[in-house]
Amino acid sequence: MSDAKQDQPVDLGVFGQGGAGPSGLGPGEIVALALSAVWLVGCAVFFLVLGDGDGAGTGVVADPLRLVMTALAVFMPVAIIWVAAAATRSARIMREESARLHATIEAMRHTYLQQQQTGGVKPSQVEKKLDEIAQVQKQTETALATFTSIRPSDTGAVSTGTAIASDVNVQDAVDQGSLALGTPAEALSQPLSVPDFIRAMHFPENADDAEGFRALRRALQDRQVAGLVQAAQDVLTLMSQDGIYMDDLRPDRARPEIWRHFATGERGRAIAPLGGVRDRSSLALTSGRMRKDPIFRDAAHHFLRKFDQVFSAFEKSASDQDIAAMSDTRTARAFMLLGRVTGTFD
Repeated sequence: MSDAKQDQPVDLGVFGQGGAGPSGLGPGEIVALALSAVWLVGCAVFFLVLGDGDGAGTGVVADPLRLVMTALAVFMPVAIIWVAAAATRSARIMREESARLHATIEAMRHTYLQQQQTGGVKPSQVEKKLDEIAQVQKQTETALATFTSIRPSDTGAVSTGTAIASDVNVQDAVDQGSLALGTPAEALSQPLSVPDFIRAMHFPENADDAEGFRALRRALQDRQVAGLVQAAQDVLTLMSQDGIYMDDLRPDRARPEIWRHFATGERGRAIAPLGGVRDRSSLALTSGRMRKDPIFRDAAHHFLRKFDQVFSAFEKSASDQDIAAMSDTRTARAFMLLGRVTGTFD
């Protein structure tokens, strides 16, 4: 259907506004007016012209009861006629409105079909908002999944920083590799360095952060660190659904010795400075979700346990500068926020 045809007015026939006369009266009102006039003329003829000469006219006036009954007999049919006319007019208006609505719906349907055929349908604002929300919720998953398409760096480019303490003797694993005894691949890989660990805990900045993705790849090759990465990813994704992002937090920094106290097992007021998150909205939203969402609560406790285990191993070989850098990562900020909500620092 062309646009010119769509813009033409819809002919409603006898139900349109043209059904009323120039005075605004419809067919029902005209018929009611005619019937009322005929009835009133007939009553006038009956009482004034055909009345008998024995004083019946004065009797009507003299007897109040007869006067009331006569008025009812004269005007009741007129009232009934106009009630019927009003009902007819209401029915006609309803038919006109129904016809207009049907014509409008048909025009919208034809327009929509025509736009679909020409490929000109644009997403609504609601669909755009839903797409934006879904994109924000998947921000962390996208960062974690993108690294699989990036090649790992050469072994010569690996940082020479101190490696994180591990329970696996790497040299023994390399010596026995030729025995084909099922040595896991991660045991043969180079230990994760402290700078790479810190960079992985912060997650890549954006899709172009190649170094961040390489550090994340190397971190995922370590079984224990990979568990922390996955746990951090889960809580960051869940908190992003409430609009809580670690980049927006500016927690108070704790001294490295406070972090070392935490790594050695101290709890309570001795490590209270670690709960340096002061953002009230983030604390309130996180606390409310901890109470209402069991999935989020389990993910938060799992993350706190993983962070405790990995940080204890990290602290043994980390300098004060390394600990300070680690405390400024997104993972450490999530730990500060969740630790304060769960009472770890009380």
